[in-house]
Amino acid sequence: MKKFLSKIKSVIPAKRRLIQLYAALLFNANLKGFKTGVIYQGPIKNVCTPGLHCYSCPGATGACPMGALQNALTTSNKSAPYYMLGIIMLYGLLLGRWICGFLCPFGFIQDLIYKIKTPKLKKNRFTRFFSYFKYVILIFFVIIFPLAYMLRDFPLPAFCKYICPAGTLGGAIGLLINPQNEDMLGMLGPLFTWKFLLLVGFIVGSVFIYRFFCRFFCPLGALYGLFNKFAICGIKLEKPKCIDCGKCISKCKMDITHVGDHECINCGECISVCPTNAIRWKGSQIILPDNEIPEKATEEEREVVEKKRKKRTLVLKIVAAVLMISLLTSALVYYNFIDKNPSVEPPTQETPPNTPSDPSDPDNPIVIAPKPGNTVGKLCYDTDLEYVNGFGEGTLNITEYRGKTVILNFWGTWCGPCKSELPAFNKIASDYKDKDVVVITIHTSSTFGWEEPEDYINTNLKDSEMIFLRDSKLSGAQSDNYYTMLGGRGTYPMTIVLNADGIITYKTTSSMEYEDLAKKIDDAKGSITSN
Repeated sequence: MKKFLSKIKSVIPAKRRLIQLYAALLFNANLKGFKTGVIYQGPIKNVCTPGLHCYSCPGATGACPMGALQNALTTSNKSAPYYMLGIIMLYGLLLGRWICGFLCPFGFIQDLIYKIKTPKLKKNRFTRFFSYFKYVILIFFVIIFPLAYMLRDFPLPAFCKYICPAGTLGGAIGLLINPQNEDMLGMLGPLFTWKFLLLVGFIVGSVFIYRFFCRFFCPLGALYGLFNKFAICGIKLEKPKCIDCGKCISKCKMDITHVGDHECINCGECISVCPTNAIRWKGSQIILPDNEIPEKATEEEREVVEKKRKKRTLVLKIVAAVLMISLLTSALVYYNFIDKNPSVEPPTQETPPNTPSDPSDPDNPIVIAPKPGNTVGKLCYDTDLEYVNGFGEGTLNITEYRGKTVILNFWGTWCGPCKSELPAFNKIASDYKDKDVVVITIHTSSTFGWEEPEDYINTNLKDSEMIFLRDSKLSGAQSDNYYTMLGGRGTYPMTIVLNADGIITYKTTSSMEYEDLAKKIDDAKGSITSN
C-alpha cells in the first residue's frame, strides 16, 4: 500500500499539467472565434469561469470574474456587485487557490514559460514581501478606483484597462492578429502600447521568476487566497504528524510560510517530499483508503481493500472519460455556434434610385447606387427595431431618416467604454438637432444582472435628444441581431455614420469624443451624391 500511495503522490503533480490544459481548452472552447475573429456572446457568456482570462478573447466561453466584478461595481444596479461577490466567494469556498494551480489559463501559461532553461531567481524574503503587492492592486484597481469613478458617472474597470495581461494577450492581440479585424488597428494608441509593454514585462519576468504575475500582481489570486484555509479542495497539513523539517516549504516555489496558507496554490508538489506523510489532499479518503493495509491482514481483508481500489480506479476512469467527452462536445458546439457569415445581406433591401442624367453629358454622369452592405461606401443594411420602453412606440427603421446624417451607436449598460462615451453623443444630438443630424443609440442586452437601458437612460440621460432603440434577434435573417448584420464582431462600442443617402461614411469599434464625431458629421455631409 505504501508503494501505491507513493505512486499516487508522485503522479499528481504531473497530471496537473493535463488538468490545466483541459481547463484552458474548456474555457476557450469557442474555436471558431479564432478563425472568424468574432467574440462569442451566447447565453453561457453570462457565466463567470473561475480563472483569470479575458471576456474579449475570441475563444472565451465565459466571463472573467475580475472584469465582471469591476463592471458590477460601476453599475447602478445594486444587485450586480452582490451577485459577483457571491460567485467569487462560492469559487473560493469550494476551491480556494486550487483554481490558481489547476484551472487558471494564465497561470498555465506562466508555468510553461518558466520551463525555459535560464538561471532562476529563487524565493527569498524580498519576494515574500512583494507578494503582498497584489493586495494593493486588489484594493485600489479593482475596488477603490472603479467605485470612485462610478460616483462621477464614469465607468472605469481600472485593472482590466491598465494592467490585466490576460486581456492584452487573449483579448487585444487575440483579435488584432485576425485579418478580418484589421479595422481595429485604428483603435491602437498609448494605452495599448503601455499594456503591451506590461505584458512583455510579465512574460519576461515569468521566465526567471516562478509565476511572476500570480505572486506579485494578480488580484484574483489575492481574493482566492483569503479562502484557502476554508476551501473544500486543496492540500492539508496534519499537524500531529508534522516534524517541522521544512522540506515542504523548501520544495514550494511560492512564497508560503506554511502549507495551505494564502500564498499556496495547492499544486501538491510538497506531498512527495514529506517524510511523515503529514500532507494530504483534502477529501483524499474519497479516492484513497484512510489507513494502510496492516502487515498481518488476512487474505479476506486484502481482497476487500483490493475491490475498493478497483472501484475507485473505475470511477476515476469514468470521470476522466466524461471530462474528455464534455471538452470535445463543447468545442464542437461552440465551433458550429457562429454562422459562417455573421453579417449577411437580408433577402430584400431598399436601394436609392440612380440619379437620372444624360450619359453623353460629362458634367452630369450617371450615379450608380452602391449595393447594400456593412462597410464604408455601401448602402447601410436596415431593419425594424423596437424603441426602448418609454422612449417611443412601435418600431423604427433608419430609412425614415433618409435626407439626414445618421449616427448609429451600439452600446450596453454592461459596457464601461460605451457608457463613458454616451455624454459626447448626447451633446452632439443636442447641438446638431437643427442641422439634420440624428443620433440613434441601439442597446444590446448581455450579461445577467446588469441594469436595463431604460433605468440607466432615465438616471443619466434624461431629456436627451437621442433616439433609444433595443437590438434583438432578427427573424428571417441569418444574423443574430442588427449589430452582427452591420459587421459587429463582439467588441463594443461600435459607431457607424451614414450620410443623407444612407451610405456608410465611417465605422469604428473604438470610443469617440465630441470633436471626432463633429468631424465625421462634416465628412458625411460632404459625401452626398444624390439629388
